[in-house]
Amino acid sequence: MRKKIILLVEDNPDDELLMLDALVANRVNNEIIVARNGVEALDYLFGEGAYAGRKMMDWPAVVLLDLKLPKISGLEVLRRIRADERTRLLPVVILTSSDEEEDRIKGYTFGANSYVRKPVDFDQFIKAAGQLGLYWLLLNEPPPV
Repeated sequence: MRKKIILLVEDNPDDELLMLDALVANRVNNEIIVARNGVEALDYLFGEGAYAGRKMMDWPAVVLLDLKLPKISGLEVLRRIRADERTRLLPVVILTSSDEEEDRIKGYTFGANSYVRKPVDFDQFIKAAGQLGLYWLLLNEPPPV
């Protein structure tokens, strides 16, 4: 059985820690790779830069992608994920504080599987992280690789 890795793409250290704590609180014990900007995310996915030589068969079960990222935006990361044959079917959840209709439209247009606004309330954030983990790691049936 394939490892179920989560790729968390988040540049805000507070939001990163909150998500990691929320996943632990919900007993999501999967390996979590954190990329802190768009370049790191793409390097991980395509085995470049600091991730050159990684086992390319270990694709994430889900990418949790912030939109507002340094170096390369989340929407551009999503566009590049969908443009590459190896990653075009990879589940990508936009996890953002943006409530802009334009961001949602672009996210879905570029191929996001889901768009989730980060709850401001801590308890709601914990609950949302648990629901994301349950759905994407246990209930969702990914495409065959």
